[in-house]
Amino acid sequence: MTRDEILTAFDRIRVWQQGDRRAVHKPLLVLLALGRLLRGESPLVEFAGIEDKLGKLLEEFGPSGSERTRHNPFWHLRTDGVWRLEGPPEITSRPAGATPTITELRRGRVEGGFAEPVRLALAHDPALVAEIARRILNAHFPESIRQDVAAAVGLSPDADNPAAPEQEQRRRDPAFREKVLLAYEYRCCVCGHDLRMGGHAIGLEAAHIKWFQARGPDVVQNGLALCSLHHKIFDLGAFTVLPENHQIVFSRHLMGGDDTKAKLLAHHGAGLIQPQGKECLPHPEFLAWHRAEVFREPARE
Repeated sequence: MTRDEILTAFDRIRVWQQGDRRAVHKPLLVLLALGRLLRGESPLVEFAGIEDKLGKLLEEFGPSGSERTRHNPFWHLRTDGVWRLEGPPEITSRPAGATPTITELRRGRVEGGFAEPVRLALAHDPALVAEIARRILNAHFPESIRQDVAAAVGLSPDADNPAAPEQEQRRRDPAFREKVLLAYEYRCCVCGHDLRMGGHAIGLEAAHIKWFQARGPDVVQNGLALCSLHHKIFDLGAFTVLPENHQIVFSRHLMGGDDTKAKLLAHHGAGLIQPQGKECLPHPEFLAWHRAEVFREPARE
């Protein structure tokens, strides 16, 4: 396979899709396998040897409960032409739709890894590995957490490189940030952070409620003005905003010492600092998407 053919194959990996629900199982498995390849680990790995790590990645960066289907990408990725499986024929010869259970993959000691032409090309071209990783990160995760995902799988791609082709087809609105910050009067709508240097807002960002990677629009009703800390933990699912009353709710998974709780969890149950006009309020549809696809359930009482 040529370099372009391999890039195209990874760009076209099919992810499970049902409406607006997120599915990052295959992307996380590919990133995990790329990290293993760069570290010189065995080209094939038993499902049992990778399932805990993949489950933790899904638990941290996927929708709530996605770790329960951690075996699906291990089985289904081979239909995209970049992955192969080895193991008992009574398992590996099944049609794609006959997904083995987690127990069957463990007991059958089924192994998975990149298809041989792909593995050889990646082994001889570390820059290709980095390019694939960048494309996957840009296509499936917001910028605020890309480096966290990369670090978790043992990669360190440059997040500033161009996005994958399908992302390039849909351009971001350069005015989105300014419109959102203006709506919230240049302050974090959670904590009120409004530090400035002259006319420049410092550490203040426009966050998408429904991620751009999930086809969230660049409109004020899909944005929140957040300080860099609250932006990051919002994208990690540490808190969400209730559609019915714009109340801030934190996840039970967010923990820390007394000082951390005093600074962060003090906002639990508080109302969002309102934008200047009702037409700028977060749309319930986008808030519901964040609660379902990003927020780490359960919520604190």
